[in-house]
Amino acid sequence: QVQLVESGGGLVQAGGSLRLSCAASGTIVSMFTMGWYRQAPGKQRELVATITSGGSTNYADSVKGRFTISRDNAKNTVDLQMSSLKPEDTAVYYCVARRIGAGTFASWGQGTQVTVSS
Repeated sequence: QVQLVESGGGLVQAGGSLRLSCAASGTIVSMFTMGWYRQAPGKQRELVATITSGGSTNYADSVKGRFTISRDNAKNTVDLQMSSLKPEDTAVYYCVARRIGAGTFASWGQGTQVTVSS
């Protein structure tokens, strides 16, 4: 079982930057696909970014060019660098992990709040 713990959320002004970090434990996640979801009040959950074990990345259109996902397999961590933040980026951000061959992200962190003020 993978345990995921996020950190780095907070309050930032529009145009600012934040870096979210996710530490995995319980299993070495180097062969997992990792990602970040977010959910804002009253909105559907959105898959923001993913990174495969090989380092291939994918982003939601809403964050392309502004967010960067990265991983450090030696440290069992995955980060999300967020720049040019907008008020609509305000949400709870969740770190997720998916085993090779699995269809869904079965492991979720507890979430970290990101609030972008205008």
